[in-house]
Amino acid sequence: MRNRVSGVIHLLAFPALALLTVPVHADWHSDGSNKMGTRVEIELWHDDAAEAARLIELGMAEFDRIEGAMSTYRADSEISHVNDTAADRAVSVDAELFGLIAQALELSELTNGAFDITYDSVGQLYDFRENRKPGAADIERNLAAIDYRLVEIDAAASTIRFARPGVRINLGGIAKGYACEAVIALLREHGVTNALATAGGDTRLLGDRGNGPWIVGVRDPDDRAGLVTRIAVDNEAVSTSGDYERFFIEDGVRYHHILNPSTGKPAGGVRSVTIVGPDATMTDGLSTSVFVLGPEAGLALIETLPDYEAIVIDTEQRVLFSTGFDAR
Repeated sequence: MRNRVSGVIHLLAFPALALLTVPVHADWHSDGSNKMGTRVEIELWHDDAAEAARLIELGMAEFDRIEGAMSTYRADSEISHVNDTAADRAVSVDAELFGLIAQALELSELTNGAFDITYDSVGQLYDFRENRKPGAADIERNLAAIDYRLVEIDAAASTIRFARPGVRINLGGIAKGYACEAVIALLREHGVTNALATAGGDTRLLGDRGNGPWIVGVRDPDDRAGLVTRIAVDNEAVSTSGDYERFFIEDGVRYHHILNPSTGKPAGGVRSVTIVGPDATMTDGLSTSVFVLGPEAGLALIETLPDYEAIVIDTEQRVLFSTGFDAR
């Protein structure tokens, strides 16, 4: 439920000497661009520089394609058409968008509504660039439209319908992870064995770094250049949600973009959440979910998901780990 800026996750390359055991005719190739409201990057290992550049271009085009369909900031996107129309009638959507909306609704069920793509019914009233928040009356007036159960899907017809006026959906809390997963799948289909795709706070890693795992640093919420911990990651996804990504402070209160669907206000008790697991779509959605649930309930949720682990930094600056990190 958010647009992230780069710098949330730090990938720490091994020293150049550590790569000498890899064949010298191959090398790492990378490029970055501003897309999806954040900084996206692709890096891959290849023995042909021209082919590597072509594959990176394909990956960037995949980011563009997904953004074109799923951005609520584009009036001509498929999701904007849903928001404009679905309260009046069922809207037919393509299989990809339908599948991601269905997965988001499943995550809402799993998290008892902590993850909710209808948050945008109130979220659209915030403007973090202009340091503007809605008043209490505006939140109250729109809050009833935040309820994932108001999104009705028909798998047979591939349609979306809203059960009442005022409902809006926004895939910002899951689409960047999905895009990273899709880019890595594309690279894998073209024979790439070692790569990364990152969009702000979401990263999907393919294979290892060359002579060992990727080393991922988790940022200190109060220091853009500081790290609170490092973890080794191999062929997994990592997503971080933090209250320092888009925010403003007014009268000593921090207003950030991760909203609690039950209140329409910024979630409290947490500074950042990092999720590690096999699928970037899920790590993206779970990082928001745990942030909204808070440290205790959020970590309890992660303990029920054996393939996923969490690092939570709370408002008391405690760094909390799910039990699976003991094995790391």
